[in-house]
Amino acid sequence: MIAATVGAILLAAIAAYAIFGGADFGGGLWDLLAGGDVRGRAPRRLIEESITPVWEANHVWLVFALVIFWTAFPTGFSAVMNTAAVPLWLALFGVVLRGIGLAFRKETARLSLQRAFGAMFAFSSLLTPFFMGTVIGAIAAGSVPANATHLSLSAWTQATSLLIGFLFVSACAYLAAVYLIEEAARRDEDRLRRYFTLRAIVAGVVTGALSLATLLELHASNETLSNRLTGRALPFVVLAGVIGLAVLGLLASRRRQGLRVLSALGVALVVWGWGVAQYPAVLPGTSVNLGNAGAPNSTLVALVVIFVIAVFLVGPSFALLFSMQGRLLLRSDGPTMLVADPLGAEPSRVSRGQQRGPSGTPGPGGWLTLVGLLAAGAIVRALERRSQRR
Repeated sequence: MIAATVGAILLAAIAAYAIFGGADFGGGLWDLLAGGDVRGRAPRRLIEESITPVWEANHVWLVFALVIFWTAFPTGFSAVMNTAAVPLWLALFGVVLRGIGLAFRKETARLSLQRAFGAMFAFSSLLTPFFMGTVIGAIAAGSVPANATHLSLSAWTQATSLLIGFLFVSACAYLAAVYLIEEAARRDEDRLRRYFTLRAIVAGVVTGALSLATLLELHASNETLSNRLTGRALPFVVLAGVIGLAVLGLLASRRRQGLRVLSALGVALVVWGWGVAQYPAVLPGTSVNLGNAGAPNSTLVALVVIFVIAVFLVGPSFALLFSMQGRLLLRSDGPTMLVADPLGAEPSRVSRGQQRGPSGTPGPGGWLTLVGLLAAGAIVRALERRSQRR
């Protein structure tokens, strides 16, 4: 029972990373496909403004999932790390390069460096989810042996792994486009709202087609998991499909109410459907399951306690972060920023002044800073008066 609880926590962390981190990667993909300087200037600016305040927080879920996996189920973790070492290292390399590209692109003034960091951010945003998908594909297809001691190329280059890799990329693009519709609407940028609505529809259709193709391919590579997906996990699969169609209907009718919640729920249901179908196996096709994967009972209990503490500590922090981001309070002021096409077109200059309120007045962040400085000054003066009285 306790092992199943930790397994559910691990699945919840994976679902959270798919929803938040996936949208992050998708933003990089749309940055890559935004086009040249003139055509791609506005979407790149919106993507950068939307990602910058939250991208580091979004990857907390990856760290959390990895820690739970190796602590609770070390036998399964070791086998996956050995078998899929190549795509895992490539994915990790991509995460690092992506952070470097995003952080330094807006800090450098040289055109050549702008292009290099932009290309680094965009291409790593494409490759990282693909390689992560191939690892999940190797597990789902039952290609990870229980006693793996060396890497295997065939485990993650087979058809199921590659299909799930492409599915990860398209799902990331779908989530990012849906999220960016709301970001554009908050800024009253109607052209960008229509721009990302079209891309969300295309990405949604491609993701649905890849999902069906993956289900068909899985029937050949792991018939047991395929039968369970159409058996006990069928409610998750059907509900995810219905939600996907509902989102496409909302997009086609230009309605945005509930889009973010529904799209995130659809992706989470796919993750949970996979978990329910695979239960209790940690490595399908082997004898490694939640009950014998390694960690003693006391360790599993400690992980559940840590999870409960983390919910109360990290949950409110995330709620505050996304609430402030939703109200556009996390914009930064600074020098002129270049927005260069990573494929080599001439860059354009986007003044940070565009991030302020109308008519050059400070935005909400500026007013908060001003109020904070006034409050700090009042406190300092009060302390001075108090020390003089003594």
